[in-house]
Amino acid sequence: MTLVSKKSLHRRTLLRGAGAAIALPLLDAMQPAFAAAAAKSPVRLSFSYVPNGIIMDHWKPTGEGANFALGRIMQPLAPFKKDLLIVSGLADHNGNALGDGGGDHARAGGSFLTSSHPKKTGGADIHAGISIDQVAANQLGQNTQLPSLELGLDDARTVGNCDSGYSCAYTNSLSWRAPSSPLPPEYSPRRAFERLFGTEDVTLDPETRARRAVYRKSILDLAQEDTKKLISTLGASDKRKIDEYLYAIREIEKRIANAERDASGFRPSIEKPTGIPVSFVDHAKLMYDLQVMAFQADLTRIGTMVIGREGSVRTYPEIGVPDPHHPLTHHQNNPERIERVTKINELHAELFAYYLKRLKETPDGDGSLLDHSLALYGSGLSDGNRHLHEDLPIVIAGHGNGSLKTGRYLALPEQTPLSNLFLAMLDQAGAREEQFGDSTGKLDLGA
Repeated sequence: MTLVSKKSLHRRTLLRGAGAAIALPLLDAMQPAFAAAAAKSPVRLSFSYVPNGIIMDHWKPTGEGANFALGRIMQPLAPFKKDLLIVSGLADHNGNALGDGGGDHARAGGSFLTSSHPKKTGGADIHAGISIDQVAANQLGQNTQLPSLELGLDDARTVGNCDSGYSCAYTNSLSWRAPSSPLPPEYSPRRAFERLFGTEDVTLDPETRARRAVYRKSILDLAQEDTKKLISTLGASDKRKIDEYLYAIREIEKRIANAERDASGFRPSIEKPTGIPVSFVDHAKLMYDLQVMAFQADLTRIGTMVIGREGSVRTYPEIGVPDPHHPLTHHQNNPERIERVTKINELHAELFAYYLKRLKETPDGDGSLLDHSLALYGSGLSDGNRHLHEDLPIVIAGHGNGSLKTGRYLALPEQTPLSNLFLAMLDQAGAREEQFGDSTGKLDLGA
């Protein structure tokens, strides 16, 4: 373990044991007494994406400024109304055809965080642009173990034709390290957990990994001796933080183990990888919990969550919607189909609300993770029925260390580039850029 002093604990202290390494959350002991007052928690950036558009009549707030009422779809976010900035009028111009014909879903996914028009190809010559999360990671990622964390709820293949001549890389990957280098999201909780905390070689074949799992110990057990040494040096407040943090790790380990056990007897119509909870909601919550834990331990400060890939045909029988999602969104104004899409939209908002709750209840420095985060939620399409890339459904939660003025609805002029918002978010996280994609300026989101 990194040398521990009773006067001060290094910010990058790790718990180690038998190859395991566990990063720690921000503790009082990591800040010398004379510097504690001046210490400032880093801003975390996260981007949650939902596919196939949203029923905008049930999304948009009524009223304006601080005097707004949430629409039906956003009702799950009501407990966080004072933590929200809802923005309308934003457009992703590069999601439009621009002479390339069909493929709106691929363009919606490929351009959402890149603000660039994806090249229409189903081959290896894919090209979009570096995504805004990776712009931030390039500037801020050197401060953390992982520059960024990409999570999702679908298996994300990047080869083949997924939409009217567009590569699957566009529909499945929000994050792009470079214009021709997508970063597919990790959808396995086990592999995401091991990337954050474990040491197992994720390139091993499934049979070997399964055999090793039989003998796998908790990462906490492996670092038990180091943990005892550390706790003996801490004050009461830090001991409580460590206890809560390690308890959360243990609970996630249990949930992953339960998912692996439950899935072993599950026989869906398609192959379901080991360790993926059978329930979509359980899977989503587990992945969001991993994102929260990564922020809490400062393993990374930038994360993306793909709740569903563009063109998703996932069904939602748990909420009474057995129909595939994407075909439903082409509702042709049929009230019954609109109602079913609205229920899906509500479920996705409920999952984001769960994430916000976890951020808000997790202490971080002089506040909570939500106080020190900018968490964007949205889609690259507004009206999925007509494939519109204008007036996108966008909300930002969190306070960015006091830099964001929340509790309001901001109606911008139509066709305001989404990239203008991204520039403002970068600025508030301390990663400044003058230009990104098709930006025309930087939005003023200050408190």
